[in-house]
Amino acid sequence: MNAIKPIRTEADYQQALTRIESIFEATPGTAEFDELDVLTTLVQAYDAVHHPVPEPDPIEYIKYKMQEQGLRQRDLAEWLGGESRVSEILNRKRKLTAKMMKALHDNLGISAEVLLAGA
Repeated sequence: MNAIKPIRTEADYQQALTRIESIFEATPGTAEFDELDVLTTLVQAYDAVHHPVPEPDPIEYIKYKMQEQGLRQRDLAEWLGGESRVSEILNRKRKLTAKMMKALHDNLGISAEVLLAGA
């Protein structure tokens, strides 16, 4: 097992990623698996600060989920108050209400965090 040290620089980060790749298939219960666990935690912490991933745009994500599930605007009409309302939302002419967000969360599995980003 290599000595584990904090990730403070991009070079440290790249070194940790290289090591993770080399021990990625470590067997649970081994020292290498423990090292893998600690390194991935350190990399995740470094990523959260230095490589944050922004939340997706809520409207684009709704469109993505529709495409993924083979849905059309009329399929969302029941949840969002009619086809014209769905069109207004998807064309950014109307904001999502809390009731609409709940319906999208319940029916499409879109997280509240993503939906609230557009509120």
